[in-house]
Amino acid sequence: MKQLLVAFFLTVSSVLAQADSRGLPDFTELVERQGPAVVNISTTQSVRSSGRNAQPFPFDESDPMYEFFRRFIPRQPGIPGVPRDYESRSLGSGFVISTDGYLLTNAHVVDSADEILVRLTDKREFKARVIGTDKRTDVALIKIEATGLPTVRLGDPGGLKVGEWVIAIGSPFGFENSVTAGIVSAKGRSLPQENYVPFIQTDTAVNPGNSGGPLFNMKGEVVGINSQIYSRSGGFMGISFAIPIDVAMEIQAQLRANGRVSRGRIGVVIQEVTKELAESFGLSKAQGAAVNAVEKGGPAEKAGIEAGDVILRFDGKTIGSSSDLPRIVGSTKPGSRVTIQIWRKGAIRDVSVVIGEIAEEKVASRSSRSAKSPDRTANRLGLVVSELTAEQKRELKVNGGLLIEDVRNNAARVDLRPGDVILALITRGENIEIKSSDQFNRLLAQFDKSANVTLLVRRGELQTFVTIKGLTERRGE
Repeated sequence: MKQLLVAFFLTVSSVLAQADSRGLPDFTELVERQGPAVVNISTTQSVRSSGRNAQPFPFDESDPMYEFFRRFIPRQPGIPGVPRDYESRSLGSGFVISTDGYLLTNAHVVDSADEILVRLTDKREFKARVIGTDKRTDVALIKIEATGLPTVRLGDPGGLKVGEWVIAIGSPFGFENSVTAGIVSAKGRSLPQENYVPFIQTDTAVNPGNSGGPLFNMKGEVVGINSQIYSRSGGFMGISFAIPIDVAMEIQAQLRANGRVSRGRIGVVIQEVTKELAESFGLSKAQGAAVNAVEKGGPAEKAGIEAGDVILRFDGKTIGSSSDLPRIVGSTKPGSRVTIQIWRKGAIRDVSVVIGEIAEEKVASRSSRSAKSPDRTANRLGLVVSELTAEQKRELKVNGGLLIEDVRNNAARVDLRPGDVILALITRGENIEIKSSDQFNRLLAQFDKSANVTLLVRRGELQTFVTIKGLTERRGE
């Protein structure tokens, strides 16, 4: 009996050991095979400092980052006897995509660099030149004069699954060819001010110096370029973001051919369709991109697209959320003609638009104020409004609208502020232009106290939809 028990436990232990072995990935072969195509990138930039009393480093001496800055940026202004002109050095990573010396990295790694030095795993060093950079996606293509280089294999980011193992190879804090592993945490992440990249989110450790390095799947294929981290300390906190390699390869192809990136545009201002907006528009579910404003004379206006439309599909591609539209439009060749499916007044329509080319963004700030004393009584939304003067209408190029003078009673109305102009009210998919205070109040009187009211609001030169939840029982304070 004892012998049987011993044999049983040995068998169970063997099975468990085999299960553990199968469950844990082995990265050794992948790193050995793909590691030589990953490079260390160091840059030098001549900087003229201003101010005599600047602190040498923005960190306390007990901070780990202090030693990093001390080693790699040793000549800072504010240290006695050091010239006011000094060399700023930075570190990053990259990887070889062709045997004749083309490499990919991040644009912020090589931005404004006077000299770029690429170091291979076999200790060879080459000076690199920039072929082109694209700050909108943070992708850069650089070139070294070499042949017969090892190259990475490219994969399909679309085939990645959340929870799948991935590894990063790079030079965190200057430690070359460091390997870290993690899993895919999410796909298609949209980050603030990053409208053209559906980021891959991982929990792979990425730190300063990893930027521009490759993200590999378990097949040994590059699926992304490590670009950003979310951090409150400056170091890794469990969230990192990579640019999908298919996006990066499209960018590098344009950079190699033209030295710049050309993107499509249609000339609309959009926002996300929330559940409340969907109800106001008469949509069965929250989807698409709501059009706030249409550029005068732009491609969308010429195609007949109007403020209040919801873009559901673009060139056959479904717009699940507003963040999908800039990426899809941007990747469309300027001059091409595509079909856009829109939702307008409770019905689906198809319009044909000729794609324009994106220009540099312009920042506009302008608000109009009423010249006459307003009626200080708040309406059912808790808003004190006044009608626009003829001069204000000419300035804003509108036929009607109400100026918000004050916002009262309800903290939920933080999306509205004095100086905003109410242009329209949207209900059951109908966009009703607001022309007077009396008309606006009559419309509000039709809603129940618990109703949601969606407004088209002008702020400066931008327009947005704002949904207000709940009304007061009657006009007044």
